[in-house]
Amino acid sequence: MSEKSEKKSLVLRIDPRLWEDLNRMASDELRSLNGQIEYLLRESVRQWKGHRKTHPPSPPEPTKEAEP
Repeated sequence: MSEKSEKKSLVLRIDPRLWEDLNRMASDELRSLNGQIEYLLRESVRQWKGHRKTHPPSPPEPTKEAEP
């Protein structure tokens, strides 16, 4: 396998209720739980990239210096 096609492993701690919901989603969409999580992450990143193209990040607001 080339480096580009190798997948990385990730240990994820997740709330049991969210895990159950993700399992139901995966089942409804005929995906494995891993495939569903990867799909959701990919879609989230795609939307984030699109948002950044149309809405560049705002400059940080100046911090207020502590008054004596």
